[in-house]
Amino acid sequence: MPVQPTPGTPPQATSRQQADSAQRVELGATIRRLRKERGLTLVQLAQRSDLSHPFLSQLERGLTHPSMPSLHRIARALGTTQQALLASAVRADPDVTRQAIRVVRCGEGLGVPNVGGMARMLGSPQLGVHPVEYRGAQTDFGDYFDHPGDEFLYVVDGEVEVDLLTADGRVVHQLAAGDSLSYLGGTPHRWRALGDSDRFRLLAVQNATDPLTGTAEPHG
Repeated sequence: MPVQPTPGTPPQATSRQQADSAQRVELGATIRRLRKERGLTLVQLAQRSDLSHPFLSQLERGLTHPSMPSLHRIARALGTTQQALLASAVRADPDVTRQAIRVVRCGEGLGVPNVGGMARMLGSPQLGVHPVEYRGAQTDFGDYFDHPGDEFLYVVDGEVEVDLLTADGRVVHQLAAGDSLSYLGGTPHRWRALGDSDRFRLLAVQNATDPLTGTAEPHG
């Protein structure tokens, strides 16, 4: 259902609301398609992801906003990554051209709630990387995340502590604005903001993965 503009809403804001709504619908359609291709019912996906059946039903219809943690659970249950799911939603963006050129202005891009802040997908499904901007973060460590694609982190503002579980054991790095960190796909990782969490701004760039197989895609 198209977003109805609120009286007095600037045209630019209305356009962004419509794009966000279209991308949520596309995201839900991708999750539904992958679920059916894997022969799963909504109930089975709910059990595998530890999420409620009604929530998943609304998500597949584009009627609710998922969070990054819930997308991670869904992605693991479907054998893909949360970034791949987010990138698939960009297909609904009319600015994605056949040449796979994508310009994302400040405030644009599908925003997804994250613990302590927001995440914003900046890439597209045609590209070999999935860049995600994180604004705000929790000040306590949460659960570990892992995915098949290698990942690069760049701290734009604030300070962050990144906790990695490597083959040599647990490694913790403290990063400030201008610092970066890279690690192999499959490395369990988590991060937390140090100091003022509102200043926290991080760019995470992950190798694109095939939403069907979860394997790294070669560059075109």
